[in-house]
Amino acid sequence: MTSLAELLERAKQYGPLAISVAAAADEEVLRALKEAQEMGIATPFLVGSEQQIKELAAKIDFDVSNLKIYDEPSATGCARRAVQLVSSGKAQILMKGLMSTSDILRAVLDKEIGLRTGRVLSHVMLYELPKYERLFFLTDGGMNMFPDLRQKAEIIINAVEVAHALGIAEPKVAALAAVEVVNPDMPATLDAAALAQMGARGQIKGCLIDGPLALDNAICAEAAARKGIRSPVAGQADVLLVPTIEAGNLLGKAMTYFGAGKSAGIIAGTKAPVVLVSRADPHETKLQSIALGVVAAAAK
Repeated sequence: MTSLAELLERAKQYGPLAISVAAAADEEVLRALKEAQEMGIATPFLVGSEQQIKELAAKIDFDVSNLKIYDEPSATGCARRAVQLVSSGKAQILMKGLMSTSDILRAVLDKEIGLRTGRVLSHVMLYELPKYERLFFLTDGGMNMFPDLRQKAEIIINAVEVAHALGIAEPKVAALAAVEVVNPDMPATLDAAALAQMGARGQIKGCLIDGPLALDNAICAEAAARKGIRSPVAGQADVLLVPTIEAGNLLGKAMTYFGAGKSAGIIAGTKAPVVLVSRADPHETKLQSIALGVVAAAAK
């Protein structure tokens, strides 16, 4: 898969799947849902202010008369109702609308109605860049602030599962750091080396892992060759594992705003995919994220 357009086509093969949308009263969210429905990717369940949803839908010519709308005025009520629709089996995917991430995650993690699996939850972003010949994943720039070695291993497992859903049989994972050598004064390099060893010994399955790798060595074969790095991952990484949330957030936004990148994002490690991107993202990003959620849900 080399483009997000291919992702949309793949989602058509599995759709339409039911998607529960918390705080759906947002024009960009509704535009994405309208296109997803028209493409046969998803059937929305809309949770939020019914009046606002209908007013915004009319503004963009989105006929919601045949869709189920759950009137929930509060953010807490929106989140809980949307999550319950998924945990009860009525919907296969959860989506965050115009609400804070903390509100939706509080419901996702609720012991009674949530989507816990006992695993670490992590954010997986999929990027398409104009000068890069294939798609690649970035994780975790949205959930885990300072993951330890165990958490990083689970973050990799989550990303690998999503990569498998997209048809990448053995994704190449680059554990990123500022340098490509192990330095005891730089904890990220120690974790990266340990993760590479865990992969080599089969403790993390279904992928190839190497690290520490600096970003240039991970994505540019020429840069890796110049530094004498011999690795099946260097220059060919499918998954970029960042050491902290700041690194992931900054790298992701740099790719979007400086690199004209297109993206899609979901939370993995839950019972069902959670479509979660920035409230500032345009409807195209939200549509692509719905498609990623559909493909990931179909693989479960």
